[in-house]
Amino acid sequence: MQEEYLAKWLNNELTEAELSEFKKTDAYATYVRIRDTTHRMQAPNFDAELAWEQLEQQRIQDELKLVMLSPFRGFLKVAAVIAVVLGAAYFYLNSQNESVSTQYAENKTVVLPDTSEIILNAESNISYSEKNWENERTISLQGEAFFKVAKGKTFTVHTAQGEITVLGTQFNVENRSGFFEVSCFEGLVSVSFNGQENKIPAGNSIIVVNGKLSEITARLNGEPSWLQNESTFKSIPLKYVLAEFQRQHNVMVDSEGVDTELLFTGSFSNTDTALALKSISVPLQIKFTLEGNKVLFYAENAL
Repeated sequence: MQEEYLAKWLNNELTEAELSEFKKTDAYATYVRIRDTTHRMQAPNFDAELAWEQLEQQRIQDELKLVMLSPFRGFLKVAAVIAVVLGAAYFYLNSQNESVSTQYAENKTVVLPDTSEIILNAESNISYSEKNWENERTISLQGEAFFKVAKGKTFTVHTAQGEITVLGTQFNVENRSGFFEVSCFEGLVSVSFNGQENKIPAGNSIIVVNGKLSEITARLNGEPSWLQNESTFKSIPLKYVLAEFQRQHNVMVDSEGVDTELLFTGSFSNTDTALALKSISVPLQIKFTLEGNKVLFYAENAL
């Protein structure tokens, strides 16, 4: 089943229900990191004619050295094996990244080697190189996280939709499918999106919904509402609100006859499911039914 989900996921063919189940698997975070890494990889230029000439020259040199090297052949083989093993071990130990993930309805706090702090929201993942942290303060993020960055060298957050660069500040990044938001609460944040750099001073945010960028205000010297167990939205399509409700309450969400492109402004509790359902349904005048860990939102005339 997991292999079937992986193939469909890579082709963007998963339904919302299948995607939700796939994200619950232990291997999901690993697949995300592999995908993000491969997207950034570029194939090197290859000159076939030059390579052939170099190979032919090497063959001629090897033939000339064959007689001279034969007494030491056994020793050279052993030395070569040792060199390869040591080189591979060094590369492996220095290229391994620390990785931290959260599941539905889960938050985690991570303290980095320079005392910078990251708080992960539900269904999120970060990875970074602890061994190389002094030289390069770089984080890869999938999902949402709040950053309290210690002053020092440039601190960079890579996401699939944009890159955030700071020196020392407090900011929040949400990177979900079709949704990207960066809010600065202290200092100054630089966001690279679609090849353009956007400077965000404290008290401001940029938000990208379905590729469209806009600017909104954020609380100065504050913090994102989810740290206070509340999710807040301002003119956000309902489908993203329902997705966040699903993450925070660990329930399966479905809708019937509801226009999920409707814009929602408001908030809901991340800890009280009954209250959260009312906070979403009442302003939009829609209905819901909750059975176990499944909730159905529907228009009043849909059933």
